[in-house]
Amino acid sequence: MAKKYLIWNEEMETMPREELGKVQLKRFRETLERVYNKVPLYKKLFDEAGVKPSDLKSLEDVAKFPFTVKQDLRDNYPFGPFAEPLEDVTQIHATSGTTGKMTVSGYTDHDMKVWAEVMARVYAAGGTKKGDIIHNAYGYGLFTGGLGFHLGAHEVGATIVPVSAGLTKRQVTIMQDFGCTVLVCTPSYALVLAEAIEEAGLDAKKDLKLRIGFMGAEPWTDKMRMEIEKRLGLEAFDIFGLAEIIGPGVSVECPAHNGMHIAEDHFYPEIIDPATGEPLPYGTPGELVFSTLTKEAFPLVRYRTRDLCVLHVEKCACGRTMVRMGKITGRTDDMLIIRGVNVFPSQIEDVLLSFAELSPHYIIYVDRPKDMDLLTVEVEATEKLFDEGWDAVKGMEGKVKKALAEALYVSSKVNIKEPFGIQRSQGKAVRVVDRREL
Repeated sequence: MAKKYLIWNEEMETMPREELGKVQLKRFRETLERVYNKVPLYKKLFDEAGVKPSDLKSLEDVAKFPFTVKQDLRDNYPFGPFAEPLEDVTQIHATSGTTGKMTVSGYTDHDMKVWAEVMARVYAAGGTKKGDIIHNAYGYGLFTGGLGFHLGAHEVGATIVPVSAGLTKRQVTIMQDFGCTVLVCTPSYALVLAEAIEEAGLDAKKDLKLRIGFMGAEPWTDKMRMEIEKRLGLEAFDIFGLAEIIGPGVSVECPAHNGMHIAEDHFYPEIIDPATGEPLPYGTPGELVFSTLTKEAFPLVRYRTRDLCVLHVEKCACGRTMVRMGKITGRTDDMLIIRGVNVFPSQIEDVLLSFAELSPHYIIYVDRPKDMDLLTVEVEATEKLFDEGWDAVKGMEGKVKKALAEALYVSSKVNIKEPFGIQRSQGKAVRVVDRREL
């Protein structure tokens, strides 16, 4: 007898591809009309490309429409891309930007219901149901992670413990005392929790009740998954999301662990050649592009994520017909993901150049000791600073570290080197050295 998998919305998630295509086409047309009539950015983009919403006769016509890129959102900061007046926007989230400007996402009541729905699908994919106690160690606030998982927990009827990030020893106590069965956090923090559990003299398999984990917001390997599962005694599921699209809830693994199912009735995925922008067939690696199909406040058309991956369309063993995306294998830009936070080298450069005591020569190192991302910035002192002595240099390291934390929302290690202490490049300067094993 075939294994029965838990599916939240069986009608939509197992819909035949032909029927799903009809749903997508209808919703895509509605989205195009919405953005063309309500968002000046899109009227301008469509007019410049010589296209109108009525030009979408079939899904093959999607490629006629222009892309949206992150710079479009920055240029229209903060609410220019919204398709609804601010009084109808009930919630706002944001991600940090490269030049101090955030990428702002808005949600109507309808959008919040869509978010709750797709997050319920995430939970169900791993087997979460009413009666489970969810330990939510994702950050709350402008970051979408914490609240997204919070919404989904209410939708499936589970109990949510909104712990957020930090205070690791206390988190271990809560997991044990409250009998938490589901853990949601970044994969690197899952291993931090595992270490804290072991340091407390506990055996996760015997002393805790964890059975399911949903991890995302940063790249992680199958080797890391096995380590998490072994040490925490749970089954770990990969998730994917973007604040610009909805937050977490865009896609999730099922127990087959052969890719993350995209909620295609809400988010239309494409793979394109990053150099030419031409669409690529399923099974071909390329850049991931999304169009939102049901969002009211902040709809996006053909948004270039800069993430590289592959899409698989074959029906999954779990019964879902939704396209599966593979793990992200890289990016077409220089963005780094550090402990779930998006960091651009240009942000770091802006901070470093604000200090007259530092030279413009620097290198950014990213490591993963004990499976926790470590960001290290090495920068040269000017002759004047170096002549002031060791105490002055160490004091400056503290100031730079504080400034970086305020700009990046993530901690880092700062090493100030002597003048000419950083090797000069004969060609293009190497600014970033990512030594994580991905």
